Amino acid sequence: MQTKAPKVSVLTPIYNTNPIHLREMIESILSQTFTDFEFLISNDSPENKEIDKIIKEYAKSDNRIQYYKNDKNIGITRSRNKLLKMAQGEYLAIFDHDDISLPDRLEKQVDFLDNNPYVGVVSGWAQCFENRNDLIKKPESDIKIKIYLTDNSSVIHTATMIRKSVLIDNNIEYEEYYSPAEDYRLWTRLMDVTHFYNIPCVLVKYRVHNENTTAKQNSTMSKKHDIIQQFVCNRYPMLRNEFDKKYNLGTKFRLRLFGIPLLKIKNNKIYLFEFIPVFKILWR
Repeated sequence: MQTKAPKVSVLTPIYNTNPIHLREMIESILSQTFTDFEFLISNDSPENKEIDKIIKEYAKSDNRIQYYKNDKNIGITRSRNKLLKMAQGEYLAIFDHDDISLPDRLEKQVDFLDNNPYVGVVSGWAQCFENRNDLIKKPESDIKIKIYLTDNSSVIHTATMIRKSVLIDNNIEYEEYYSPAEDYRLWTRLMDVTHFYNIPCVLVKYRVHNENTTAKQNSTMSKKHDIIQQFVCNRYPMLRNEFDKKYNLGTKFRLRLFGIPLLKIKNNKIYLFEFIPVFKILWR
C-alpha cells in the first residue's frame, strides 16, 4: 500500500553545525503545530561524527525525519538541489541549519498557500538573536517585493515556503555559480512565473554569529549580489525606476576635471570615470 505524501517537506542542509544550534533547530521543527510534514536533513560534513550521531538520535524517535549523508562535501547549492529532488511534499519549507522556527510557522504558511493558489513563494519576518536583536521586516505585497528585488533580496530565505510545482513546471532550481547568493538568484528567476507574499509577522528566529555564511563569505556574496542585481535591473527597468523614485536615487554626484569625468555616484555606487564601479555605499 502506497504511503500518502506529506503536505510539506522541510529542507535543511547542514555543514559542521554547532551541536547546540543543531538540536535547537531540529526541535523547533518537531514541535510545530502543523504536523503533516517530512523533515529532510542533508549532512554535507560526513566526517563529523558528533552531528551524525545527534541527527540519527532524533530520527530514531521521530520517523518524519529523513536523514541523508553525502559521501563527500559537495557544497551548499548542490545539497539544496538534492533536497529539492528528494522532497515529496506539495510545499517546500526552506530552513537553515542554525535558526529556530516559531511553533506556528508551518501552519501559517500552509494556510496562506492553500487559500492563495496564485502565490508560489511565501515568507515573513525574522527576529535576530545572539549577536544582534533587531527585527528584519520585508515588504508584504507581490509588487513591492518585486520592486525591492531590483536592489536586494526582499524575501528571507530561511523563512520561506515554496509551492513545489512552480519550480518543477518552470525547471528552476538553485544555481551554483551564484553561491552564496543563490537564494537571491532564485527569487529573481521566479519573478516572471509566480507571485510572492511576506506574512507581516515573525516566523523564524535568525541566529547572527561569526560562522554565518554572510559573515564568512562577505566578499564573494557582494560580488555575486552585484551580478544578480545588474541582471534584474536590466530585465525589469520599470521596477527599478520605481525603487529609485521611492528612495530618490539616481545620479547624486559627478566630479569632472577640465571636462574629463572622474567620479560619479549613482544608485548607491561610486563609479570611477563614470562607468567603472568601485564600491557600494549606504545612505542614511
